[in-house]
Amino acid sequence: MMSKFFMKNFFVALGAAGLLAACGGDSGSSAEPNGDEPVSSSVENSSSSETMEKSSSSETAKPASSAAKSSSSALSSAKESSSSAKASSSSSSASSCSSAEEALSSSSVKASSSSFEPLAVPCKTETEDNCEYGSLTDERDGKTYKTVKIYNKWWMAENLDYADSVKTPSLKGKSWCYADDPENCAKYGRLYTWAAAIDSVKLATDAENPQDCGNGKSCKNILPDVVQGICPDGWHLPDYDEVSKLLPDVGGYSIAGSVLKSRSGWNDGGNGKDVYGFNVLPAGIRLGNGSFDGVGEGTDFWSATEQDPETAHTLYFYYEYEYAGVGFYEKGDAFSIRCVKD
Repeated sequence: MMSKFFMKNFFVALGAAGLLAACGGDSGSSAEPNGDEPVSSSVENSSSSETMEKSSSSETAKPASSAAKSSSSALSSAKESSSSAKASSSSSSASSCSSAEEALSSSSVKASSSSFEPLAVPCKTETEDNCEYGSLTDERDGKTYKTVKIYNKWWMAENLDYADSVKTPSLKGKSWCYADDPENCAKYGRLYTWAAAIDSVKLATDAENPQDCGNGKSCKNILPDVVQGICPDGWHLPDYDEVSKLLPDVGGYSIAGSVLKSRSGWNDGGNGKDVYGFNVLPAGIRLGNGSFDGVGEGTDFWSATEQDPETAHTLYFYYEYEYAGVGFYEKGDAFSIRCVKD
C-alpha cells in the first residue's frame, strides 16, 4: 500500500499535469531528446497528516520514498483528490489554466511517459555479468565499496556507510542506520540529512571561503561547482544534472526504476532487473520527525543541488513502479548517498 508521503505528491502532480494538458500544453514538447523528465508541482493537496506537514507542498511527484504507512481511507482520499484535480482540468477555465501553468512553471520540462534507446549499454543478465566494475576504498575508515561505470561516469554501486562524526562533525546527530539498527547500515548504508551530505560544517569553517548554508539556509550560488560533501577523496556528491541525466542514459524515466533496481529485496514483486550493475536497494528513509519508514518499498539519493532553503533534489525509486525520477524533499529528512567519481 502506498504511503501518505508518496500519495500526496504523486496524485497532486498527476492532476496538475492533466490540467496543463487540457490547457493546450504538450506533455512531451519541451522534453530533452534524450529522455523523459518529471513534473514539479506546487499545488497543495487537500489531504493532510503529520507526515504531510513535514513534507514541502512543492515537491515533485514521487513514486519513491515512503513515510508513515497509509490507511485505506488515506489512500481513498488521495485518489479522490487526484480525480478532483483531473476533473477540474476538463473544464479548461482560464483561471484553472493559469493556476496550472503557474504551478508547473518551476519544472525544467514537462512529463513524458515514453522510453528511448539508452546511451549506456546493458551489461548484466540473469546468467552473465559483463559490467565494468571497480572498487573504492575510503581511507577515512578503511571501508571498500563496489563501483560501476554507466555510460561515461563512475558511480558507487553501494550506498555510503561513513559515520565518523569526530573526523567529520557535520555527521553529528545527522546520520542514522535505518531503525537505529547497525545491521541495516551493513546492508543499506547510512541515511543522511542534506546538511550532512554536503558536509556543511566543513563548508562553514573553510578559512578561504566560509559558506554558511544547509537546512533552512540557502546554498544557491555559493556552493562550488563540484561538492565533495562527505564523499571520499576523489569522489563527490552528484548534482541535479548528474542524477537527472543518469535516467535518460539508461532508457528514460519511465523504465529507469526497472533497469536500475536490485533483483531482490523489494516488496510485492517490485524487484528490478539491475542490467547496469547499479543495484538500487530499498533502503527506506528517515523523516525529520525521527520516524523511519519505507525499507523494502523505496529509496532516495541526495543530490548536491537545493531547490530552496528548505528542500533539495533527490533521485528516487519505488517498489510499485518501473518509473524513477528526480524530486525534492525536506533537507531535514535523511536519505542514502551514492557518490560519483571526479
